[in-house]
Amino acid sequence: MKKVIAFAVLNFLSIVLFAGNLTVDKQVNSLPYETLSASEVEGIMQMREEEKLARDVYLELYKTWDLPVFYNIAQSEQTHMDAVKTLIEKYNLKDPITDEDFENIGVFKNEELQNLFNELLSLGEKSLSDALKVGATIEDLDIFDLEELLKSTDNEDIKFIYNNLMKGSENHMRSFIKNLDKLGKTYTPQFISLERFREILKF
Repeated sequence: MKKVIAFAVLNFLSIVLFAGNLTVDKQVNSLPYETLSASEVEGIMQMREEEKLARDVYLELYKTWDLPVFYNIAQSEQTHMDAVKTLIEKYNLKDPITDEDFENIGVFKNEELQNLFNELLSLGEKSLSDALKVGATIEDLDIFDLEELLKSTDNEDIKFIYNNLMKGSENHMRSFIKNLDKLGKTYTPQFISLERFREILKF
């Protein structure tokens, strides 16, 4: 029942938040329509699915631990999914996430993503500190991937979206680390450098 209620509320909030996202949509469409390279298309698809992975893991961890940070960040991940979708719609790309995929929490057609989801969830269910470390790991990977993708794009609209996703992921990282601190636990970055990690926490 909790899962049904949580998903219903998330759907409602995504509608409300998407209304706020109209500004993002307007900004994306006000930027030049530029030819996409194969790597840029691949990057957009990757981030659309990565954001769903993050959202789904956090929703499941919220069910397990009932800690608001997981639910709150899941809402934010939904807005990230919507933001990437503006690029998909602008360039008339095939969305890798169908309406059915959207509703199927924790279900992925991509076997690699499915295995990663299962692995992260299994780890996050061991203890609350492990769950928070899973959150930090997801944001760690997101930031790393976004930085790499930004190196290979010159499209202003893509850079606009990726930079906004980056700011969100940095905020999420700080939230997870703050909650780990309360438990007397620490997180060591696995993808970004220790220097970059410290920069994020100093903000």
